[in-house]
Amino acid sequence: MARAMIRRQPAPTVHPLDRFVQGLFRDPFFNAGLSGGLTINGTTLDEGALELDIAETDEAIVVHASVPGFKREDIAIDIHDGVLSITATLTEETDESDSEGESGTLRYHRRERRTGSVSRRVALPVAVNEEAAKATLVDGVLELTLPKDSGAGPRRIAIN
Repeated sequence: MARAMIRRQPAPTVHPLDRFVQGLFRDPFFNAGLSGGLTINGTTLDEGALELDIAETDEAIVVHASVPGFKREDIAIDIHDGVLSITATLTEETDESDSEGESGTLRYHRRERRTGSVSRRVALPVAVNEEAAKATLVDGVLELTLPKDSGAGPRRIAIN
């Protein structure tokens, strides 16, 4: 009776540096910036891929966002509980057939422009007057002016 020989493959060796880097990606502290934000009590304080510039004057918070190719009707802006949310959604027709253009029938060789969206949620540094907020869109740059809430300053609490 013949016995079958079983050959065992040696276990692959993992370099200690690889193990360290893999551990970093599993660590919630280091992974917060990569996974879309830091969540505290169920509220994400900073998430999304839309890059923002946030500045402050004596009277307002000013936010600039680059949204090239988006129209006013493609952009939604919300402020809730001190968190600013901006979402821009681009919808492009997906019809692959020929179409009529200004210079005649268009026969596509390549179509790379697609649908997509970009969004961002970020906690505002101070309380703002949501009712007086203003937004403009000029040349692909969204500018938000969020007046500070004058009644939301620091308040001293007496100890009983």
